[in-house]
Amino acid sequence: MDLYGALRPLIFRLDPEAAHNLAFWLGERACAWPRLSSPEHRATLRRQVLGLDFPTPLGLAAGLDKGATLLPLWQSLGFGHVEIGTVTPRPQPGNPRPRLFRFPEAGLILNRMGFNSEGAEVVAARLKRRPAGLLVGGNLGKNKETPEAQALNDYRAAYRLIAPEVDYIALNVSSPNTPGLRNLQAPEALKPLLAGMLALRQELGLEGQPLLLKLAPDLAPEDLDAIVEVAVASGISGLIATNTTLDRGVVAEPLRACVESKGAGGLSGEPLKAKARDVRRRILYALAGRLPLVACGGLGSPEDVQGALDDGAALAQIYSALIFKGPGLVDRIHRGIA
Repeated sequence: MDLYGALRPLIFRLDPEAAHNLAFWLGERACAWPRLSSPEHRATLRRQVLGLDFPTPLGLAAGLDKGATLLPLWQSLGFGHVEIGTVTPRPQPGNPRPRLFRFPEAGLILNRMGFNSEGAEVVAARLKRRPAGLLVGGNLGKNKETPEAQALNDYRAAYRLIAPEVDYIALNVSSPNTPGLRNLQAPEALKPLLAGMLALRQELGLEGQPLLLKLAPDLAPEDLDAIVEVAVASGISGLIATNTTLDRGVVAEPLRACVESKGAGGLSGEPLKAKARDVRRRILYALAGRLPLVACGGLGSPEDVQGALDDGAALAQIYSALIFKGPGLVDRIHRGIA
């Protein structure tokens, strides 16, 4: 854990994507290390959610391990679950570089990666070698060139390959970095998408596997309410909130001008905290206990995670805070919420 603190200034001098690739190269070599987390509080943290036995409520959010390459490391760090992806049915490079920016002074990340993915076939093959005892979710998206009207075909193609290898599936219709994707959150588009995915789940004999929907933080309150009703009526298993935000207003001046100068992309990290929490509370109120919610977005401390759980979330996920605070954050959160 101290090693990360020593290396952090050097890593942060690198281009963010180069640093990410270096971290994954090191991570692959660290996968053989012994367990890095303390298991002493595990008995008090275990919970049953979505019909699954989660050793802790804390998971790794989608977006960091897109290809399921570091699952043994995440398990060693003590995560209760890991959401891999977003995985697209066919390989695609994502958006042109530069597409990832860090603002350490604010604990903020801007990304416009654009679903860079090795494709579902490659990721599914890797998942066949996943470590025993780790709960893994698969976060699915459509390819960039696929028209909105044909999005269901992409989600179904990725599902056929990924679903048999994971414990739950999350449908990503809320990334801001694939043109038109967020339009799939509209009730008239969401109803046939969810119906089509649930029909495929039944066709494959995976009725017991949870199917979740990940939502954006930039929806109007009345739209959130409508989406919740569609989700509940559809028969899916739960919701994840939230994805990254396009709202530059969450960034305080004078940093906001610098962030805006970097161009398009979604924001994650500390500045998203208040906005994401407001959205989650609205969703939880509308859900009224009918479906579980996984909290994501702006969580970076034991207090943040405990607050999300106290609000009514069943599970919580982190990502950006792990980049800024290092792998020791996982253990600190577990100790804090125990």
